[in-house]
Amino acid sequence: MKIMVAIKRVIDYAVKIRVKPDKTGVETNNVKMSMNPFCEIALEEALRIKESGLASEVVAVSMGPAQCVDTLRTGLAMGADRGIHVEAQGTLYPLSVAKILKALVEIEKPELLVLGKQAIDDDCNQTGQMIAGLLNWPQGTFASKVVLDKEKQVATVDREVDGGLETLCLDLPAVITTDLRLNQPRYATLPNIMKAKSKVIKKFKPEELNVEIKPDLEVIQVNEPPKRKAGVIVSSVDELIDKLKNEAHVI
Repeated sequence: MKIMVAIKRVIDYAVKIRVKPDKTGVETNNVKMSMNPFCEIALEEALRIKESGLASEVVAVSMGPAQCVDTLRTGLAMGADRGIHVEAQGTLYPLSVAKILKALVEIEKPELLVLGKQAIDDDCNQTGQMIAGLLNWPQGTFASKVVLDKEKQVATVDREVDGGLETLCLDLPAVITTDLRLNQPRYATLPNIMKAKSKVIKKFKPEELNVEIKPDLEVIQVNEPPKRKAGVIVSSVDELIDKLKNEAHVI
């Protein structure tokens, strides 16, 4: 079984986001970038499946500028067998990413496609659902537990929903998107970081995959959220109720 994992290069979660002076987006120059945390969880789950003997190969895929190769190298250092980089400039929206993934799936023919449920930069939470629709594959989103049965060619997925947990049984091939509670990603060791330098990263351009990249959305303006006002100390319960009723309008 081959597993394909999509990983995204995003601004590191610990970095304080700054809006550009012209308000066209957020500042990415001279900013630390890293792998999207949900993508790390997706890759970790694929590696655990391989280590259990249920998969023979894990292929990491990333798309974007040339710097995405660094993110792929991180994935290879974690344990992925090889990488694929689709070089594209500008912002890639979920539908474009899904179309690129569809083209790569048709080339690689994996039996399982694993993605993080969302990226921490745009929080779209759309790509997994879109690629499942384009491929007409069953999908298990927000997975908190994944169990594969290689003989029956099914995946059992526990997913988090508002009311608790929902269990799905998916026929393979399938799409799975990962939630935070699925696992704790490993750190890349120094020997594996060195080995990753010699692993293969195949390059494509969208045109070679017959995918036209066009924006589905137009960003009008990006603004920082309003600063939080200072708290107020009240002297009595009556004053608290008055403020909640007449100022906050929550009761």
